[in-house]
Amino acid sequence: MLDMELIRKDREAVATALAKRLDPAEVTRALDGIQRLDQERRALITEIDAERQRRKAEARAYAEAKRSGATPQPTAPEAERKQLAELESQLDDVQSRLRSAMSELPNLPADDVVAGGKEANRVVRTFGEAPAIEQVRDHVELSRALGLVDHERGVKLGGSGFWMYTGLGARLEWALVNWLIERNIEAGYEFLLPPHLLLDTAGFASGQFPKFYDDVYRMDKQSAPRGQFLLPTAETAILGAYQDEILETSKLPLRAFAYTPCYRREAAGSHSDERGTVRGHQFNKVEIFQFTLPEQADAALQAMVGHVEGLVEQLGLHFQTSLLAAGDASASMKRTLDIEVWMPSTGKYKEVSSVSWAGDYQARRAAIRYREPGGKQTRFVHTLNGSALATSRLFPAILEQCQQPDGSVVVPEVLRTKLGTDRLTPTR
Repeated sequence: MLDMELIRKDREAVATALAKRLDPAEVTRALDGIQRLDQERRALITEIDAERQRRKAEARAYAEAKRSGATPQPTAPEAERKQLAELESQLDDVQSRLRSAMSELPNLPADDVVAGGKEANRVVRTFGEAPAIEQVRDHVELSRALGLVDHERGVKLGGSGFWMYTGLGARLEWALVNWLIERNIEAGYEFLLPPHLLLDTAGFASGQFPKFYDDVYRMDKQSAPRGQFLLPTAETAILGAYQDEILETSKLPLRAFAYTPCYRREAAGSHSDERGTVRGHQFNKVEIFQFTLPEQADAALQAMVGHVEGLVEQLGLHFQTSLLAAGDASASMKRTLDIEVWMPSTGKYKEVSSVSWAGDYQARRAAIRYREPGGKQTRFVHTLNGSALATSRLFPAILEQCQQPDGSVVVPEVLRTKLGTDRLTPTR
């Protein structure tokens, strides 16, 4: 959620930034409506405060008259008491509508983030070179030949968009998860295992609700009257865990990470680059998160991107890092960098991690603050998150980039001890 004071003081700058993500006419309509509600709210507060002061004065005069033996003037009649209650009801309604309108606005992109969609993304770094493979086999074909993934039984169990890891495939997936857990602990992140069912308040705090309310798997109202959903990413859980808290300044930046399956209603499309385990309704992901002071955020973002790049580099994969344009990044984020692995079968790069800085946008929605040393005032923290990493994307990248002419796949060196072999060989 944006700062209302910023909209009042510098509407033009806010409108210019929002226009990177929204149609300018839509921005104008939204800001006009918000400012009308804000003016109405402030007018009601002034009127209510004046009425309360008048009543306090009347009450003091009445009490003083009784103490002095004079005839006290009657206090406010019933009609005036009802009028105050009506004003307070109007204020509640206006504040609710203002909060709703504000919650619909996306975050303001950072100055170096350009307008546009995927076509405006900019590659900022490239690591290694694409492997030279004479006859490329895609990861679906490889996973079947190597006995790693049973797509048919996955569909039998969960329907379209699900799969089942089997044998060495299950062990490879678990080896990746465990290796990532170890690396993130070494990097100074606290390991969390959160619930997979979250309250709606966590979805609002992260910025996923209300816009993407229908994009998650929800419990029915009878089973979960407070509103619950299956988490689409551990980012939602880590942020939600600290809602309504004032963090100790001395402990910032606070670094945490979680491993969870992620549940999403979106399924793979018909494009070849979304086949297999690349996109589905359930996949594994390790997510890193930081709560920082505002002045720590830039260094934290650079460190998180470098950490994730280092993980992919240790796996021996060719990849690139891209700064996303405003229209291709999450609406909650000011700046996002994607780490994208090379997929030989499609000749394209596929994102395995988005590392993002939200500024104070999520913290405002979640009411997560810090108190400056020696001060009474609280300020909102800044939040950052990133996948470290999404294993369902790493898995096919490893198969494709490490495939050999004889149909085998060389296991990345860092995973060999965990997997107990240095090569995956065809089972049929």
